[in-house]
This record gives sequence, structure tokens and C-alpha cells, in this order.
Amino acid sequence: MIDAGYVRTMARYNGWQNSQLTEMLTGVPDAELRKDRGAFFGSIMATLNHILWGDAMWMSRFDPTIPAPAVPPEQHKDFTPTFAVWSAERFRMDGTIRLWGDALDTVALKGDLSWYSGTLKQNFQMPLETCVTHLFTHQTHHRGQVHAMMTAAGLTAPVTDIVFMPKDD
Repeated sequence: MIDAGYVRTMARYNGWQNSQLTEMLTGVPDAELRKDRGAFFGSIMATLNHILWGDAMWMSRFDPTIPAPAVPPEQHKDFTPTFAVWSAERFRMDGTIRLWGDALDTVALKGDLSWYSGTLKQNFQMPLETCVTHLFTHQTHHRGQVHAMMTAAGLTAPVTDIVFMPKDD
């Protein structure tokens, strides 16, 4: 399904996308970031928090040395209190994902991952490669929602095409 090269490319892409969002959203008033824009999670800030919370949860499942989010699932939209805190935590998480991906080998992806979902109150077991693919598609999907909200708000939205990702990111 996927290999370690895919993971490394997607980890780079994730970091590049979040770096662009951070740059373009820095200085946007908090009220604009929290304005309900009719998206699934309502606002730009709530959606950014959802992505970050999900990344933190998945990374804690992929690597037991990484702590799970301290915020319970029902509060994921408020994972970070301010855009500045989100920016710092996002940068840290993107580094965590890159380091994890850089150390990953393709053979490890072929095993299974078992976890308990506190949200669904159920145990799961799936191929790790399916879960890793989900991590990256989940990020991309919800960043697309952020992109749409930014565009609707009259803000400049980032380039999202992976083929235009700088080689050094």
C-alpha cells in the first residue's frame, strides 16, 4: 500500500502546508479566526485545533513515547487557547511527525496497530499503513476546509499542490 518514502514525503508536505497557514494567518484577528463560517467544525481556529488534536492522538498511537493529548476528545476544538499557542504546538508536532517518519522503515508499516478509541469506546486493530494513510488524508481534508474558509473570508490561502512543494521543505 505505502512505503517509508511516502511517509517522509507526506510528513514534509504536512509541515510545508502548516508553515504556510501559520504565515498567512499570523496577525488575523482572533474574532476572524473563531468566526463560525459554516464548516464542519465551524471556524478556522476550531478546525486547526481539530487537526492538531488528531495528529497528537495518532502519533501517540504510532509511538508510545509520544503523549496523548491532555484534552479529552469532546474538547478537541479548543485544544489550544490562542493562535500563538497553536502555532508553537503545530511546529512542535510537525517536527515530531517528520522525525518519526524519518526513522520509519517500510517493514514496520506492514504490521498491525491496536488501540482503544475513547471517543467510540471500542478497541480497534488495523494495518499500520492504513492508519498512517489516514493521518495524512485527515490533515489534507481538513486543511482543505481551512483553505475554503480563508478564501471565503477574503484571506490569501496557501498553495496546496504537493507537486509545488519546495525541495528543501
